[in-house]
Amino acid sequence: AQACNLFVAGHVLPTDELVNIAQKLQPGEAYQSEGKIIFYKGSLEMFQQQQFSRIIELKEPLFCIEMLYDIFLKNDAAIEQDFRRITTGRESAPLSPTNTVIGETTYPDGLPKIFIEEGASVECCFLNLNEGPIYIGKEAELMEGCCIRAPFAACQHAVTKMGCKIYGATTLGPYCKVGGELSNVVMIGYSNKAHDGFLGNAVIGEWCNLGAGTTASNLKNDYAEIKLWHYPSHRFLRTGLQFCGLIMGDHSKAGINCMFNTATVIGVGVNIYGAGFPRNFVASFSEGGTSGFNDVALSKFFATAEKMMHRRNIELTEVDKEIFESIYHQAENFK
Repeated sequence: AQACNLFVAGHVLPTDELVNIAQKLQPGEAYQSEGKIIFYKGSLEMFQQQQFSRIIELKEPLFCIEMLYDIFLKNDAAIEQDFRRITTGRESAPLSPTNTVIGETTYPDGLPKIFIEEGASVECCFLNLNEGPIYIGKEAELMEGCCIRAPFAACQHAVTKMGCKIYGATTLGPYCKVGGELSNVVMIGYSNKAHDGFLGNAVIGEWCNLGAGTTASNLKNDYAEIKLWHYPSHRFLRTGLQFCGLIMGDHSKAGINCMFNTATVIGVGVNIYGAGFPRNFVASFSEGGTSGFNDVALSKFFATAEKMMHRRNIELTEVDKEIFESIYHQAENFK
């Protein structure tokens, strides 16, 4: 018998209502929205052949990531939803009296707007709750002198260095370490921007490192509409945005004092170094700077990735390598 799996569109952010709908699906049934399949329960073969016993139109509004910049644009709403989902009915660890809190500490419905998980450390920080909640994950640390404006989430083992300035909506994924100034930034996980420098309206993937002094522009000098690299169409597209910073793929690095132009897109496994501004799209598995780029061999990339991941006791698996090999071959179309 063929396996009966649940297929979920990867760009849809789940809500309690959508989870309930998906759990009630019967084999062969699918839900769609605006002509796109959102959920399907059945075999891979039937899904690939689009053979559904029943297609139901989804009436609930969807919270989706359609473009790269949606990740930071919609982060405020995402933090709000996740905060309520994670903290409702639970009790926060106490907040140290060394901190200064600005704004109402609870929502009108009584839900606290600060939640601190067990083992987290928050000392001598300024926490502004006027625009949303603040979530501090297990074993995370906010060092002395940090100024945090909500909405903000620091996930498990994340660290903000002393005197760090963070404007919402910002999310630090697991084991991320940040310093300097951040505004509306999403760091997926295991990435570092541990020193001074500015990052705004940005998305940083996993296992990235931004050297000391690295700064990325998020606003053009002439206030013009921002164009951003669009992979499917192989060109830059208008965004309708005035603010957009650095978009960096997994396992990419920037040396000390690197500078990035507004709306720069960096692929996977890229190593940027040297003076000046690199071009505002750098294909995956490249290394260099303003003087040009060279290819990064997969063997070299794997060696570096394994060293970095080993520091967190995480293995670079064969499945990981197959994924990166696929990206490596796709990147040839952009060089």
